[in-house]
Parts: sequence; C-alpha cells; structure tokens
Amino acid sequence: MKHQIFIIIIILQFSILTLSQTTPSGPTNITQILEKAGQFTTLIRLMKVSQVSDQINTQLNNSNQGMTVFAPTDNAFSSLKSGTINSLSAQQQVQLVQFHVLPNFISMSQFQTISNPLRTQAGDATPGDFPLNVTTSGNQVNVSTGVDDATVSNTIYTDGQLAVYQVDKVLQPMSIFAAPSPAVAPAPATLKPKGKSPAGLSPTSGNDDSPADNSGVERIAMHGTAVLVFGISLFVLL
Repeated sequence: MKHQIFIIIIILQFSILTLSQTTPSGPTNITQILEKAGQFTTLIRLMKVSQVSDQINTQLNNSNQGMTVFAPTDNAFSSLKSGTINSLSAQQQVQLVQFHVLPNFISMSQFQTISNPLRTQAGDATPGDFPLNVTTSGNQVNVSTGVDDATVSNTIYTDGQLAVYQVDKVLQPMSIFAAPSPAVAPAPATLKPKGKSPAGLSPTSGNDDSPADNSGVERIAMHGTAVLVFGISLFVLL
C-alpha cells in the first residue's frame, strides 16, 4: 500500500513539473514588472494615464523588435520642481513618458557601441526636439537629454525582448523643458544728422537768387528807373 502511494506521488510530481514547463507564460506587462520591482508608483500612474503602457504591451506582443524602457524612480520624480508634472498638458505628459521608451531592445553591452542620438517613442531626435544621447564609462551608462543627465543604476528586467533600466533622474526632453531663447531687442532707430546752416543764414534761407530776393531787387530797379526819368524830364524843362 505504501509502495503504491509513493508511486502515485511521484507520478503527480512529474505531471506538475511537465505542466509548468509546457504552459506558456502570460503576455509581457510593463506595469506588472514595475509594480513587482517597487518604487515606481509615479511612473506607473503616468504610463496608465497616458496609455503608453498599453502601447508598450501591444508592441511587445505583436513585434519582434523588442523595447527598452528607462524607468525613473519615485525619488527621481520627487526631485523635480514642485508642480512640474501637473503643469504639463496631456500631450506633453504622453511625450514625457514616450521619451523614456526606445522602440527596440538594447542590452547593457550594446550601449557601448550604439550610435547617438537615440530615437525614442516621443519622436524626432534632432536638437531642440527629443534627442537622447548615451555615453559609457566602464560598466556605467549615462543618459543625456540636453537638459539633464541621468545614470542607469540598475537592470530591473531583461528577457531578450524587453529591457527595463532604472535611472536616477527623470529624462527631460528639450522640446518640453529647454529654456526659451531670450527675445532679441529691436535695433535702436538711426537719426539722420541735421545739416548746419551757413553762418548768418537762417535754416530756411535759400540762394541769393531766390524768388523773394529777386522780387525785391526788381522793385528797387523799377524805383531807380522812375527817379532817373523824372530827373531827365526836370532837366529838359529847365
């Protein structure tokens, strides 16, 4: 009897082991991974509100390219200026979360040889938009946005399809957080220098043969002629 029970137990254990090996694992879920790791409450909330978590899960389960996620901790979000996240529009919050997601799988060793700037899910990687640059020093990986610099402090999850790396700062894209360029001051108006009038002449004085002066000369000439005629007539009478 004991021998039969022992055989049954062995068969059950073998069956359970076989089922655990053949049963496929559930679909990858980014928020479940972060919840299990802890200290990512703010990031999880933003992912759900922006629906970026759904985008990540859908792409992971329908694509072979994989994905890479930089995950700022709750302390990283707390170090931001108070009200920073709430001051962003809904679109900017989506872009902020997408800026932490790369559309392909990158292992830690691949960061050594990867080309900058990296393209994120947020969009254009040109300067002033959403550029993301990675540098390495030994085993340390540093991430630069043009606004702030972060360090990869831990590998939270990796399975060859999804890599989740813990970073010590929120990655702030230039398109959202870069300080606006100062306004260019208008050029001062250039005043034309006033011409100086010749000494003894008023600014409105013209040439000596101006109409006003000519009319005066004509009157004097006519008066002189009349005097001359009168004198000649008087002389003849005498």
